Amino acid sequence: MTQMKPHLLVTNDDGIESGFLHRLVAALLPDYKVSVAAPAFEQSWIGRAISRHAEIEVLCGAAHFPEAVQAWAINGTPTDCVNIALGHLLERPVDAVVSGINIGYNTTETLILSSGTVAGAIEGAQWGLPAIAFSQCVPFADFETIRDSQGQTEGAFALSQAAAAAHAARLTSELLASPPPAGQVINVNFPEITTAESVVEATIPAKVQLGSLYEPCGPGKFRFRFSEGRPMDSNKKSDRAVLEEGRISRTRLDFSQIGQF
Repeated sequence: MTQMKPHLLVTNDDGIESGFLHRLVAALLPDYKVSVAAPAFEQSWIGRAISRHAEIEVLCGAAHFPEAVQAWAINGTPTDCVNIALGHLLERPVDAVVSGINIGYNTTETLILSSGTVAGAIEGAQWGLPAIAFSQCVPFADFETIRDSQGQTEGAFALSQAAAAAHAARLTSELLASPPPAGQVINVNFPEITTAESVVEATIPAKVQLGSLYEPCGPGKFRFRFSEGRPMDSNKKSDRAVLEEGRISRTRLDFSQIGQF
C-alpha cells in the first residue's frame, strides 16, 4: 500500500502570483501533498484582519501551479484564506500550515504583529495545527523592483532565494517531526544571502520602536512610509541581530498562555 504524503496548506500575503510562494511550493512538492489558499492580490501589513463586512470570492488558482497542487485565489486576507480553506475547501485534513515565503523580513515585535504572512500561520495554529511562517530579507535597493515584479528574481539573489526555499522544506519536515506545543507558531527569517550552509539560530523578537509610519502628502493627508525604527536593546539573540549577521533566524511565538495567570 502506498503511504500518503503529509498534506500541507500553504498561504502568503504577497498574493498567489508571488515568485517567492512558487519557489516554496516547488521545494515542498517532492515530499508533500500541497494545497494553496492565497490572496488574489497583495495583502501585506494586514496582520490578522478578517473581512467581516465583505463577501469573499474564491476562485480556482490551479493555473498558477503544477497539476498536483490544488489551489485557490481568494479575494481576502491571509487569515481569511486559511480559515476558509480549513473550514470549507480542502478535500482531506492537513498536517500543517505553511506561510510564505514573504518578500522581505518579518522581524521585531511590531512587524511580526503586522505581518499577514505570520498571521496566516497563526490562524493555522488556532485550528490546532503545527504552523510555520517564512520570510526573506531582500536587498534594499532591489525591494521595490522585486515587489513590483511579484517576486521574480535573477542572478545571485535568485540563488539565495532557492537556498531559502530548500531550507524552508527542511524546516517544515522538522516541524512535522517535532510539532511545537498547541498555540505556538514558528517564525523563520532568511538573510539576504542564504546558502545551503547557512546556520539556523534560535532567536527572540527584537525590541524596536518604529515611530511614525506615515508622512504628509497634502493638507490633512498622509501616506505610508516604511521605517527601520530605533533599536530599544542590543540583544545578540534577537531575530534582527542574527539576520544582520547572515544567519537564519528561527523564533518561537507563544500564544498558548494568553489570558492565563
